Amino acid sequence: MKISPSTAPVWINANPSFKCFDGRIVRYLSRQIPIAYWKYYQNLDEASSMDIALTLLHDYLKSKSQPVDLIGHGTGGLLGLLYARKYPHRVKSLTLLGVGFSPASDWQTHYYQLRKLLPCSQEILLARIIQMMFGHQSRTNALDLVKILKQDLFTAPTSHSLYRLERVDSGGVSMPMMVCGSANDGIVDPPALQKWSDHLKPDDVLWTSPLGHHFFHYFFPEQTGRQVIKFWHRVEQLSSEVSLELINT
Repeated sequence: MKISPSTAPVWINANPSFKCFDGRIVRYLSRQIPIAYWKYYQNLDEASSMDIALTLLHDYLKSKSQPVDLIGHGTGGLLGLLYARKYPHRVKSLTLLGVGFSPASDWQTHYYQLRKLLPCSQEILLARIIQMMFGHQSRTNALDLVKILKQDLFTAPTSHSLYRLERVDSGGVSMPMMVCGSANDGIVDPPALQKWSDHLKPDDVLWTSPLGHHFFHYFFPEQTGRQVIKFWHRVEQLSSEVSLELINT
């Protein structure tokens, strides 16, 4: 699999407060092939909008001479999905981690739904969300994770709020796609993940980690990374076969 830095797969991070959970798998992948890391940070003076993030991502990717592999977790995966639908000629493949068949349904969706249902403080609700995302945690870890989630409420480009939950059309993309999730994820649960199976193309892949909750790629970076590399190898092989067929015709 020959990849130059200019055509390296691009990891999309649209949740800057979650960057600490990307490091292990990005390091693993970068030891195999070059990896580019693109991050969107929404400041407090900006409107919360995926359109702004899409425009900035396009400004970055349109300088690439060839279509590239995109990969992202959560909101980053959603951003990659929206970009691949809008600019399919610029995307070689798409890998989604922790993105369900209803792609806009993320941890913030669960948070705002609980805010409407339960008369609890924000800290109590976030502690419950942490159990859904990470499983049982010590009090010290839970307090640190609450701070991270609070930050994500302000810096992730989402239109979710108490008044309205953002919706994005279900379905995939025209290029090869890989969907990864965890069997014990409380945010994108197995039913939300399995709904993809009825809508995948022959070249698409659905892979489920048995453990790891919502950040399975953090807890099991090598296992997840091997599956992603395998998928990229397959995409490269399919691309080569198509090129040979075009030459021979």
